[in-house]
Amino acid sequence: MPAVDKLLLEEALQDSPQTRSLLSVFEEDAGTLTDYTNQLLQAMQRVYGAQNEMCLATQQLSKQLLAYEKQNFALGKGDEEVISTLHYFSKVVDELNVLHTELAKQLADTMVLPIIQFREKDLTEVSTLKDLFGLASNDASLFLEHDLSMAKYSRLPKKKENEKVKTDVVKEVAAARRKQHLSSLQYYCALNTLQYRKRVAMMEPMIGFAHGQINFFKKGAEMFSQNMNSFLSSVADMVQSIQVELEAEAEKMRVSQQELLSVDESVYAPDSDVAAPQINRNLIQKAGYLNLRSKTGLVTTTWERLYFFTQGGNLMCQLRGAVAGGLIQDLDNCSVMAVDCEDRRYCFQITTPNGKSGIILQAESRKENEEWISAINNISRQIYLTDNPEAVAIKLNQTALQAVTPITSFGKKQESSCPSQNLRNLELENDKIVPKAAARVPDADELIAPGTPIQFDIVLPATEFLDQNRGSRRINPFGETEDETFPEAEDSLLQQMFIVRFLGSMAVKTDRTTEVIYEAMRQVLAARAIHNIFRTTESHLLVTSQTVRLIDPQTQVTRANFELTSITQFAAHQENKRLVGFVVRTPESTGGEALSTYVFESNSEGEKICYAINLGKEIIDVQKDPEALAQLMLSIPLTNDGKYVLLNDQPDDNDGSPSENRGAESEA
Repeated sequence: MPAVDKLLLEEALQDSPQTRSLLSVFEEDAGTLTDYTNQLLQAMQRVYGAQNEMCLATQQLSKQLLAYEKQNFALGKGDEEVISTLHYFSKVVDELNVLHTELAKQLADTMVLPIIQFREKDLTEVSTLKDLFGLASNDASLFLEHDLSMAKYSRLPKKKENEKVKTDVVKEVAAARRKQHLSSLQYYCALNTLQYRKRVAMMEPMIGFAHGQINFFKKGAEMFSQNMNSFLSSVADMVQSIQVELEAEAEKMRVSQQELLSVDESVYAPDSDVAAPQINRNLIQKAGYLNLRSKTGLVTTTWERLYFFTQGGNLMCQLRGAVAGGLIQDLDNCSVMAVDCEDRRYCFQITTPNGKSGIILQAESRKENEEWISAINNISRQIYLTDNPEAVAIKLNQTALQAVTPITSFGKKQESSCPSQNLRNLELENDKIVPKAAARVPDADELIAPGTPIQFDIVLPATEFLDQNRGSRRINPFGETEDETFPEAEDSLLQQMFIVRFLGSMAVKTDRTTEVIYEAMRQVLAARAIHNIFRTTESHLLVTSQTVRLIDPQTQVTRANFELTSITQFAAHQENKRLVGFVVRTPESTGGEALSTYVFESNSEGEKICYAINLGKEIIDVQKDPEALAQLMLSIPLTNDGKYVLLNDQPDDNDGSPSENRGAESEA
């Protein structure tokens, strides 16, 4: 017997538009079967109820049996044997159009009763479960309850979240999903069972009808030959095999239903594994429900929960009940990253290749959020066009997440040089690595809190700019000032300019070791690779004996200003010599202090920037002692106007050798 089409019970909880489309096919088939069964029953009742119309009734029955082939069942696969069997029975019915009324009881028990039981038990059960499923999944109270619960969950604030409220909302969502899941499973099982019962119910009444004719008619032996008996026996065996298969499938579905319902309650929770979700970052396809942010006015927005899926290089959206999805966004060469939006959790934004902000979506869990970001990032690189996209995605993500491992650390302070040392000796001493005693390397979690956000543009607290805006000058609300607001630069003993590009900054937990700078470098570079962020802006980094300033080379506007006394750690990466970073300690409004690490890429060696910062700190230390200041000034060559001469900040082309390209640095 050919296989029977079935609905997958595992898809009941997902309730995707594809599953709904397949479900509509089964419902159409059930509706067609119900119509046909009612017509067949009417024909059989005419045989049972009207002796005088027996001939006409059997003729109608014969025609109705032939009509099964023309019903065009949506799930008509495997009905060829049923059709051929009904064709044969139609011929038999034509020969039995003169049946006697004594067959009434026999016909009532063996012909009419089975089809009535099929209609009243199976078809009515399917109709009832369809109504219950409709109440649970369409526009009635249970579906509204689930959407309301999901809306409450989506509006949970990311900050200052109330655990009790969150627990109640999660339970409410899980309860609504469980009700919907239970009704879906019962309805799917009934539709699957109906595919077996349909075949049995079509043939079983006719077997009783035929046996009644043989047993009660004197001419039965003449009318029904041995071939007919053999045919009926084969049909009975076929029905029995279908019944056995039905019982086995029913037991299998019952066990599967119990297993699906016996899972942990966390499977119904939208964010069941917040602490350590199993995230697959190598996806090249993704599908699921997301909240789409849409503007409804100048300042008002709405969020709509829709089903999204990727297809090739496109992001598609499919509405409930729709046969196919529509294009939402072309993902080729797009960028995607997590964003904060309206105090909602798990939001991410897709940006077009020309830099314009695209759509903003919200996932229901951290796992879904990160997997969507990874999948869209992989698709934007057009990995799906390669011969083995899965392997390419794995390789690219492994490369992006490789640690930036420092080989050595840069000594924060150098030994004081004697007055007789010349510039070359000073620079050679600066290039040496200060040996340190072996110590335990701190874990990453001890240096930077997991999940710390990374800022890819300079954003400083307002307190950083209070001193820049004093006096009668108008305050710039963006925290930017012109260089004229820094008169100390004219009187500074040290002025050194470097060309740099800002890579990122992030909050850190300690400033006691330079390892925190190396870990920040690793995380910033990994984040830029994962989120496909490669654009950087060139700036001038001016180091003076009081501050470190970041200046826009086009407008000469100071974008950031750091007091040297607030810089507590600084180091250059010895493997990638152009990477440099420093830790800044800033006061908070609460009375405490915050630590942030800033990472830059320089056109010259990062150690030169570290040397300049270190020299500026030494000048601050010795300015209170005129004798020490005089010794320091004697140990380092000066320009004609009395400023310190440092190493040239132009890129080294000879493997970073400090003996090449030495000279006086241009002043700011």
